[in-house]
Amino acid sequence: MKPTSLRRTLGCAVVIASVVASAAQAACTGVVAGGLGAVRLVADVPENAVAITFLGHASFLIESPAGVRIVTDYNDAIRAPVTPEIVTMNNAHPTHYSDAVEPGVKYILRGWDPDGGIASHRLEYRDVRIHNVPTNVRELDATRYNGNSIFVFDIADLCIAHLGHLHHTLTQTHLAELGTIDIVMVPIDGVWTLNQNDMIEVVQQIKPKIVIPMHIFTRATLDKFLTRIGDVYRVRNLTRSTVVLSRSDLPETPEILVLLGG
Repeated sequence: MKPTSLRRTLGCAVVIASVVASAAQAACTGVVAGGLGAVRLVADVPENAVAITFLGHASFLIESPAGVRIVTDYNDAIRAPVTPEIVTMNNAHPTHYSDAVEPGVKYILRGWDPDGGIASHRLEYRDVRIHNVPTNVRELDATRYNGNSIFVFDIADLCIAHLGHLHHTLTQTHLAELGTIDIVMVPIDGVWTLNQNDMIEVVQQIKPKIVIPMHIFTRATLDKFLTRIGDVYRVRNLTRSTVVLSRSDLPETPEILVLLGG
């Protein structure tokens, strides 16, 4: 779906939104291309670009050209400076979800089914498409099946995946449901999610052009991850928490992009 220009979207009186609970199907299949875009604070996003702001822990504010605002891993401890239209909650853990969603949020997408089934989301809202890919969660000696979701955001001809609280490497079914991913947010704590070596294997399975670390906890943890993956990915440290990217900005050589706060 081609993103609508900001002027046309603001002038349109009709908003069409649909949520369809169905079997997951790859929505992101674009071809990746080449360099890194300018860094911006939260503001109007250029046509054919997406703004990503690291809010902390596993939460990001994602903004589309039409002004749609999404917050990932929406929780009570970390909130965006603006009210989002859409929030995702990958995992039923206090730092990854909230039952106290602020007024103004239109869509709440949980990565698990509170009734014990399998969460299935397929949302189209203005210039944004979102779907989820369920994964399992390790709990002591047990497994909570389908307790986490990878959320995929199709915005401005870019496919962005947030791995959430991932606890295992991916199957071919997972990869097919993800589609071709350009940018991925990856938990790199190495303890509460997947160990760092296996998480690097996940990155190599997905093959994104840009990796954004999250769920970091300490600088030593981040440095260990960057050292381990440095043979494959070039590392870029930004001095801001926000980056604006378009398809033409994707690097030819895969890259780790460390946002301020990470």
